[in-house]
Amino acid sequence: MLLKNYTSAMEYWNGRVDSTTDYEAFRWHQWVRPLDLNEEHPVFEGKLGFAFIGFASDQGVKRNKGRTGTALAPGFIRGQMSNLPCTFTQEVALYDAGDIQCDEISMEEGQRLLGLAVEKILSLNLFPLVLGGGHETTFGHFQGQLADQSRSEGTPDIGIINFDAHFDLRPYDKGRSSGSMFSQIADICYERGMKYHYLPLGIQQHSNTVQLFKIAKELGVDYILAKEIHHTNYSAILEKVDAFMYACDSFYITICTDVFSSAFAPGVSATQSLGVDPEVVLPIIKHILRTRKVRGFDICEISPRFDQDNTTANLGAVIIFTVVSTLARLNQLEVDLADFAY
Repeated sequence: MLLKNYTSAMEYWNGRVDSTTDYEAFRWHQWVRPLDLNEEHPVFEGKLGFAFIGFASDQGVKRNKGRTGTALAPGFIRGQMSNLPCTFTQEVALYDAGDIQCDEISMEEGQRLLGLAVEKILSLNLFPLVLGGGHETTFGHFQGQLADQSRSEGTPDIGIINFDAHFDLRPYDKGRSSGSMFSQIADICYERGMKYHYLPLGIQQHSNTVQLFKIAKELGVDYILAKEIHHTNYSAILEKVDAFMYACDSFYITICTDVFSSAFAPGVSATQSLGVDPEVVLPIIKHILRTRKVRGFDICEISPRFDQDNTTANLGAVIIFTVVSTLARLNQLEVDLADFAY
């Protein structure tokens, strides 16, 4: 495979060094290793491996009449991840597979390249952690998941759990954008005889037209409103999430950071003054991961030009830390910090 418009991103990984020999003092920037997808690599045979792949694009946001700036997000997220502590054992591998650069190619070509990158990562037995980019990122992620599943017998069965203030189900007869991906995916599923599994969480009534609610109903899309996502409603939320997950063979998680309140995520294209609290979302993500059906994760719509003190990029890093830590714990590869409590 030869990826074009593809660059290394290792320069973003730097930070504090407390020790160069004591792993217990290591931070992520000391543990992550480069992974060039244009080279041949053996399949990862360790217990748990992750690969970051960036999608430096805001073309979908621009087409969607949004505030551009998301193309810079992959580097800023890496910067915030750099000083995260290695709370997992040395059997967990972190790789950085670089960035797909979209400034000189079309959005569609960029999504195709991202799909190839995700497919390659999955073929290496690594868990893809995709760093957007506008939310058009997730269409490329889906293409990679679909290509990987299509190599095996049977009809692919891919569910998508989307934390988002928007349905992103817009018709795309006049063009594709960061607001049309899940309509595109619905059509692909129909054309290939696949079931369409899509569950958005955090939908804002004031951010979606009546037409979009109608489209969701026509496609059989269940959803959870932002106002329903709070600590006292976990049982109802998880009941709906569990029903969705039970119906899927596998799925991936995508997060559009505009789902969160602007108090926690000011650096997004479309801010939400009444968005959800990340502290409420993290337990839901952990619950989803415990099914062991999750095959990938992407985070999108962080826009550094509108961020304040890297608050939103840091939130993205903390969410990724939660994903890595939870999967490490499920594989009994997390350091139990309770052992050091008084």
